[in-house]
Amino acid sequence: MMLRAAIVVFCLVGHGAVATEDPASAARAASTQLETATVQLQNAESARDRVKALTETVRAYEAGLAAMRDGLRRVARREAQLVAQLQAREDEVADLLGVLQTIETSAPPVLLLHPSGPLGAARSAMMLAEVTPGLQARVEALKRDLEEVQTLRLLQQNAAGTLQGGLAGVQQARASLSTAIADRSDLPIRFTQDPVRTSILISSTETLQGFASGLANIVEGEIAETTADISTQKGEVPLPVQGLVLRAFEAQDAAGISRPGMLIAARPRALVSSPTAATIRYRGPLLDLGNVVILEPQSDMLFVLSGLAEVFGEAGQVIPKGTPVGLMGGVTPEIGAILSLSGDGAGTDRTETLYIEVRLHDTPVDPEIWFRTE
Repeated sequence: MMLRAAIVVFCLVGHGAVATEDPASAARAASTQLETATVQLQNAESARDRVKALTETVRAYEAGLAAMRDGLRRVARREAQLVAQLQAREDEVADLLGVLQTIETSAPPVLLLHPSGPLGAARSAMMLAEVTPGLQARVEALKRDLEEVQTLRLLQQNAAGTLQGGLAGVQQARASLSTAIADRSDLPIRFTQDPVRTSILISSTETLQGFASGLANIVEGEIAETTADISTQKGEVPLPVQGLVLRAFEAQDAAGISRPGMLIAARPRALVSSPTAATIRYRGPLLDLGNVVILEPQSDMLFVLSGLAEVFGEAGQVIPKGTPVGLMGGVTPEIGAILSLSGDGAGTDRTETLYIEVRLHDTPVDPEIWFRTE
């Protein structure tokens, strides 16, 4: 039986490449991330700075869910690779098993005979002794592959429960974060927005440029001066949301329309944060842009973020770097949809888009001059 197993292993394993990555470890690490995020959420409820703690918790959940998605994709890919290798020589193995079964039914003395006599039998035995260690190694390799397939399938089966907990946790964390931001009262205020003037400006404006130019006219009284300066951060400002650049500055879309900003593809319900310390100059619906947040990181510069489903904070507040300013829209995929995406690595899960425009001295400039977009 050992001889049969050895030859079968030789045929099945062949000279296939050895995997350089460990998908199972990646999936387990993602599961640990989600478990850690659950603990963070429990601790965040009693934290002194709940906004900061909950922000970190939401990001931990988002990172864990993204890692789980990537891990499951790698698991599915690795499993498919192993199964394909095992199935590739199925016919050849069947033929060999038939021959071996015939050999094993022969009486032992017959197996010891050799056409060349005792010398030939001795040489055959020596050759078999030399081949056996290599065959044994291939037996162990096949055993490891089969065990890996079993492990990968078990990980996929257990992923549903882990994802369920992660999705429920991030939803609770986002709701708690929204409440904590609404209750916040410790931020400096540079100005008070006049709701009447704001409504008049919105109704009389047809373009984003026109609205941005009129921001100074929607405040009550004067805007406190600021000495903020982010010039040293040029090219290193992080994106407000984790995502991929879809269209660059003034690049044309499918309809041939170009816009003086860049478009970022993000996942549904992703957290959008202020990339620098900044003053919220406006937040709310605007034109056909959906919800818009306009941030002023320094005098005469604006970061315009549009396409959000929810916006946080109030106009006039001075917020620290990394403060949440909103959430992307869309619907978080159900568990089945996430699992079905495990074989997809094309970024099709990033269904929401955030438009970013940078205005310097009331003129649009290429956001990639300021933002790190690698």
